Amino acid sequence: MRTTRNSQFVELVTGGEIERVRRDWPEDFKAEMAARSMMPGVNASALAREIGISPSQLFGWRRYCRDRGLVETVCDVSERRAEEKGSIEIEVNGVIVRCTGPVEEQALVRVIRAVRAA
Repeated sequence: MRTTRNSQFVELVTGGEIERVRRDWPEDFKAEMAARSMMPGVNASALAREIGISPSQLFGWRRYCRDRGLVETVCDVSERRAEEKGSIEIEVNGVIVRCTGPVEEQALVRVIRAVRAA
């Protein structure tokens, strides 16, 4: 079985003749697999083997889908979550730290370290 960047060739032998069939994957399937491969904890190479393609082909689909806005990257999701409103209340050494609205993780870490050190 040979592969190119976005497609795969399967050689069929029928009656002594070799026939090449190019598998054409639907765009929604590519987007679904690209999104699955970007989920935390997912091994993209194992997923590629599971669906019968090479890992490089799956990474090509990821790039294709990301460039066309068909999937969200982890960074996109993190940025969107930071923009969402909410509140956090943490008790550290008897001190309550309350945050409302978007809070950067590093800023919150610095506050918690300062409270612990006090």
